[in-house]
Amino acid sequence: MSDHSQSRAILPEGWPQPRGYANGMVAEGRVLVTGGLVGWDAQGVFAKGFIGQLRQTFLNIRAVVEAGGGRVEDIVRLTWYVTDIATYRASLKEMGPVYREVFGRHFPAMAVVAVTALVEPEALLEIEATAVVDG
Repeated sequence: MSDHSQSRAILPEGWPQPRGYANGMVAEGRVLVTGGLVGWDAQGVFAKGFIGQLRQTFLNIRAVVEAGGGRVEDIVRLTWYVTDIATYRASLKEMGPVYREVFGRHFPAMAVVAVTALVEPEALLEIEATAVVDG
């Protein structure tokens, strides 16, 4: 068996190629699920602004996946919860470079959900990740 699971994006015939996400993923291995991670550091200090928190959240996801024996390429799903969908939409151009800095060009299945609040009052977003690591 390889050192890491193999996953691949699913694209139904005739569907347009999505940009920055996959419509579905298939993988084989052990499932690693994170909790909802937010944009604070190991000391509980939040990064400033939406993009700052986004970057820290991505770094936190990578840290949990790697601590579980995986790597970012093993992530098959990200579910985002954002408190301000207008800010999310206005930040799309800034998000791409930050995403690629942490996750490279690996784009799993994703969903973005607008919520009225998160448990941590300073959190502007929270993201859950699912990875499939070598079995």
